[in-house]
Parts: sequence; structure tokens; C-alpha cells
Amino acid sequence: MGDVKHISSTQNPEIRQLEHWNRKSRDRRNSGRFVLEGLRELGLSLKGGYLPDKLYFCPDILPESTLRSIPGLEGCPLVSLSPEVYRHLAYRGKTEGVIGLMFSKEHRLQDLVLTPEAPLILVAEAPEKPGNIGALLRTADAAGLDAVIIADQKGDLYNPNVIRSSVGCLFTVQVATGSSPEVLDYLRKKKMQVMAAALGDSLRYDLVDYTGPTAIVVGTESTGLTSVWMREADARIAIPMQGAIDSMNVSVAASILIFEAKRQRGFSG
Repeated sequence: MGDVKHISSTQNPEIRQLEHWNRKSRDRRNSGRFVLEGLRELGLSLKGGYLPDKLYFCPDILPESTLRSIPGLEGCPLVSLSPEVYRHLAYRGKTEGVIGLMFSKEHRLQDLVLTPEAPLILVAEAPEKPGNIGALLRTADAAGLDAVIIADQKGDLYNPNVIRSSVGCLFTVQVATGSSPEVLDYLRKKKMQVMAAALGDSLRYDLVDYTGPTAIVVGTESTGLTSVWMREADARIAIPMQGAIDSMNVSVAASILIFEAKRQRGFSG
């Protein structure tokens, strides 16, 4: 890895650039890089095929030898940070002493690799809140879904809050993006049934068959799914509710639907 550079000033141009990438999604996209924090997230990203550009670590928290022992970091430049600089950069109160500058991926539909028999996919239309995206990715990881597809993407997948709320599951689940027409075309070509979570003229979610190739589609909490999904879905499904409201958090609803599909497929944990 060569000599280790040391930075002790929060005004260092390299530190200011990291801060900028953390805050500005456009600059992240233009640079093809993103910033992550934590040993677990770093390890999961490497296992998920992400490549590191540079690693920043605080030797008072994490020994250099620990980083050098991690597979996949051969040849990656290391930069040591003073405790002050590290605390300035770190988002989390409980931290592990490492911040990675990583190369992002393109997340193209055509790059998804699905199981040959009865793949199960979650489609989220236009999710905006990073916490919801992260929670959806955690559910997808827990259920072993083939992929998560973001239709009509509004937010940035590499927003630090997505990475943090997904506890690194952004790197463990196949993720693709595309417009709603592109995603629908992809699903039709893969001969997948499209189950749209929606109120009105809907079947109870546990009375439909998810054992074939299936895409479960969820919309935003505020407006639900747009007309293109409502019109093109093979079935509309709904979760019965007995309270005063008629909707629930999108990640909670998706979890219920996904694990019903897994139950029908014989999933027992």
C-alpha cells in the first residue's frame, strides 16, 4: 500500500472534498465515488464487488495492521487522520475508525442476475426518504430477494443515510434503477407477474399466489403507486387494517408482503 499520508487539519482540501461528496449527491454521481463509514460496511462493500479508491482511518481507534489484513484492499492508498479530523468527518457516535472512498456502480437492469426458477423481486416506485430505502434493502437482504429495483429514482442510493439505515445491505442486495416503463418492460421480458400494493379493487395480500416469478411493487406512503403500475399490474393486493388510517410505512408494508411470498415458497428461517 505504500507510505501512509497523515492529515491533522479539518481544513485540508482532501477533507473538505470528502465532506462535499457526503453532502452533494450531484457531485457524488459526477465523480463516480461515494463515502462510507465503518468496518462492517467496508467489509460488505468489498464482498459485494465494490472497489476502494482510498481509505481514511484513525490509528487511535483502528490499527493500520487491521486494515492491511482485510482481503480486497491490496494496493489501496491509506490516509491516517488525527482524532479531531476523524470526529469531524464521522457521522456515527459509535464509530470504528475507518472511512472509505469507494467507486460506485451503475445499477443497470440488464446487469441483474436472477435465479432461473421463480425469482422474487421488490420494486419501489420513487422512494424519497433515505431511511425508507435503507429499510427496504434490509428487508430484501433478510428475505434473500433476487433484487430490488428502484423505479423513477428520486433520491441518491449513495446518500450516507441510505448506507447507514441499510446497515450495509446496499452492498449485499442486487439493486437496479430505471424508469417505470423500462422496469415494466424488463419484468415482462422476464415473464414475471406484477403484484401492485394498492388500495381499492384489491385482493387480500395472503390470498394470492406468489410461488411463480413475482415482482412485488410498492409506492410512496403519501400518494401510492402511479397509474402506470395500477394499470399494468397483474393484480392489486392490499393488507387489511383495522385502525383509523388506511396506510402504513412503506418498508413495513413491503416486509409483510415479501415474507408472505417467502412463506408460500416454504421459507422457514
